[in-house]
Amino acid sequence: MIYKGIKLHNVAELEQREHLNGVILHRFPAEVRHSLSDKGRTKAVQSNSCELRFVTESASIRVTVSAYGSSGKVLVFCGDFFHSSHSLQAGAITTLNLEVPDRFVQVHEEVLRNQAFSPRVWRIFFDRFTAVFHDIDAYGHEIREPHRDEVPKLAFVAYGSSITHGAGALSHYNGYTQQAARRMETDVLNLGLSGSCLCEPEVADFIAGRSDWDFAFFELGVNMRSVLTVNEFEHRIKYLLDRVISRHPDKPVFITTIYPNRATYFKAEDDRMAVNEHQFNEVLRQYAAQKRHGKLHLFEGSEIMTDFTSLTSDLIHPSDYGHILMGEKLAALIRPILQRTGMEQQTFAKMDDSLRGGESHKRS
Repeated sequence: MIYKGIKLHNVAELEQREHLNGVILHRFPAEVRHSLSDKGRTKAVQSNSCELRFVTESASIRVTVSAYGSSGKVLVFCGDFFHSSHSLQAGAITTLNLEVPDRFVQVHEEVLRNQAFSPRVWRIFFDRFTAVFHDIDAYGHEIREPHRDEVPKLAFVAYGSSITHGAGALSHYNGYTQQAARRMETDVLNLGLSGSCLCEPEVADFIAGRSDWDFAFFELGVNMRSVLTVNEFEHRIKYLLDRVISRHPDKPVFITTIYPNRATYFKAEDDRMAVNEHQFNEVLRQYAAQKRHGKLHLFEGSEIMTDFTSLTSDLIHPSDYGHILMGEKLAALIRPILQRTGMEQQTFAKMDDSLRGGESHKRS
C-alpha cells in the first residue's frame, strides 16, 4: 500500500477514527479482525512488523507518529542498518527527527548494500502496539516509495501463534520470522496472532486472496490444543491450506508441527494439552502426506526449535537467543527448497558468494 509517497509494508488497511489526527496501521482489514475471537480481535489491531518505507534526498526528515491505546517502541533502520530506537507514550504524538548517518559517505557505497535493502531506504518499524501515522516532512525534498531494486525481491507471509508474532524477544524485530527473513534476504509479512491463531475461515480467505507474497509459512496448532477437538482442528487447517494451495498452486507453502514446549514433556502424559498436541501434529503430517502437493513442505517443530533451554521460563516462548536460533534453522530449511524451485536463483547465488567471502562486496 502506498500512502503519501510512503510504502506501507505489512499494512492491509488504514483506519481513520473520529478525534484521532492520523491513520491507524492495520495488518488485517476490519472484516477479518471482527470475525476473530475476543482475544484475537485485541491482537489483530497490533501493528507489529508494520513499516513505513521511503526514500528521499533530504539529509533530515521528520516523521510524526503515535501509539494508540498502549505505549510502544519504534525502531528506525537505513536499509538493514539499525539507526535508532524511540519510545512512544500512549496518546502522545511524537516527532522523530532523523538524520542520514554521516559515516555512510566515508565508505564505498557497495559495502552498504546487500541483496535485500538499499541503505537509502528509511524503514520505520513498529513493535507490538497499535501504531498511528500522522505526518512526514522532508523539508521540501521529494518523498517516494522505494524502487523494486531497493527492497527484497521475495516476500513470505507468516501466520501463527504468539511465537510467530514475536513474543519472548525483547523486540519483535528479533522474532524468528524476521531473523529468517534477514538470513534469506527476503521480506516477511507477519500475521502472527498471540494466543489466538485459530485458523478462522476469514483469515484463510484473507491470506489466500493476497498476491503480495511468494511463499507462505504456517505455524499451526499450539493455540488450538485446549479449545478445539482434533476433528475441528483438522477441518480448520484443511480449509486454510486447501484455500492457499488452490489459489497459489505454484507457490511454495511450508508448515511446521508444534514447537517443543512444556506440554511436549509433561510428566502427566494423559494431560489433554499433551494428548492434543501429539494428535494435532499427526493431523499435520497426514495432511502433508495425503495432499501429495509438490510445493507443500512439512517441517518438524523440533527441526526449528532445537534447544529447549532457548525458551523463556514460561517454557513456550523463545528468548532472544531462541528466536535467533530458530530463525537460522528455518532459513536453512527453506533456502535449499527455494533454490530448487528456481525462485530468484541469481539472488541466492550472490548470497552464497558473499557468505563464502566472494567478490560481490569487495572493491574492484
